[in-house]
Amino acid sequence: MEMRFSRRASAVKRSFIREILKVTQRPDIISFAGGLPNPASFPVADIARAAQTVLSRDGAAALQYQTTEGFAPLRAWIAEHYNREWNLGVSPAEILVTSGPQQSIDLLGKVFINAGDRILLERPSYLGAIQAFQVYEPELVHVPLSEEGLDVASLRAALDEAPAKMVYVVPNFQNPSGLSYSEPARRAVCDALRGRDALLVEDDPYAALRFRGTPLPPLRSYYGAGSVMLGTFSKTVSPGIRTGWVCAPPEIIERLVTLKQAADLHSDALSQRILHEYLTTSDTAAHIEKIRAMYGRQCDTMLSAIAEHCPSEVKYTRPEGGMFLWMTLPEGVSSLRLFDRALAVGVAFVPGIPFYVDGGGDNTLRLNFSNSDEARIREGIERLGKAMREELAAPRR
Repeated sequence: MEMRFSRRASAVKRSFIREILKVTQRPDIISFAGGLPNPASFPVADIARAAQTVLSRDGAAALQYQTTEGFAPLRAWIAEHYNREWNLGVSPAEILVTSGPQQSIDLLGKVFINAGDRILLERPSYLGAIQAFQVYEPELVHVPLSEEGLDVASLRAALDEAPAKMVYVVPNFQNPSGLSYSEPARRAVCDALRGRDALLVEDDPYAALRFRGTPLPPLRSYYGAGSVMLGTFSKTVSPGIRTGWVCAPPEIIERLVTLKQAADLHSDALSQRILHEYLTTSDTAAHIEKIRAMYGRQCDTMLSAIAEHCPSEVKYTRPEGGMFLWMTLPEGVSSLRLFDRALAVGVAFVPGIPFYVDGGGDNTLRLNFSNSDEARIREGIERLGKAMREELAAPRR
């Protein structure tokens, strides 16, 4: 039988990062390629205690089907978190629990994107969002990202050029660049979007991981309640729990719920109850502070090693939080060729090309610092620096 796959199934490519991770499983490879939290940060004992409590106390109810919107006490906790931290006036009715932010992005694509719709993304942009949106066959358009945030003049020009259905941004410690929007940039982006028909989608998985500088309000603080916010517990509790959320106006939540019912009925009910028990009975503030301190040390170690071992022509970001930093090689130097050379000396990273939809990024790369201890970071960057010097000295092809 000939398999007659849909056009969308044929158009979407496998994750470049997932494919790279397959070749970095050898124990001799120091990998800065994955976007993984450090497993030393997982609150294993507290989650075990929470799981035992939930199963002992709630029994069969914890193992039963539940509503699509999610476990009501968890939705209330998420809403209260927004209100306590930023006084956003969020109600539980504005929260939909999802199986991580990747499902949140996919559901937004299902609800809003028709083939040919114009979607504006940062340049570079989160690969997972690019993949999720591409399923629905939109026109993806990059807007340049600077050290201050989205370039507002370019954003206005893109909005004036043709109507946009959606603007997708990651304002805190962006994946892949590690950059964050300044306060003036946050305000200016919202001013540029006000009065347009484009939906603002603010993906914010890393805000709690700030280890330097001052926390800044979400874009919704400047834009108002018409935007969509995405969040996750993957970076502060555990990615294996696969629990995220969408915060959006009720009319959007209603549409998302309908399409989530068609996809999976509801996200993992037991995990939601365990997560809520953990959040309400553990010292989560102290836990997150430990993560911040750990990632701050790891980031500083990587920055120091780059300054010592990498060629001075190589430029790089200096994140104030999150899990990634971004490197830019001299023009004409390919990160794909560098990847092969680096892998030969036992270190891996993600070449920048997959984070662009316009053919750019050949001389860029992403490094993850959260999932390696400081000794391996120093050793890995020394190896990478050696590979860089060899690549810079090699004849251009």
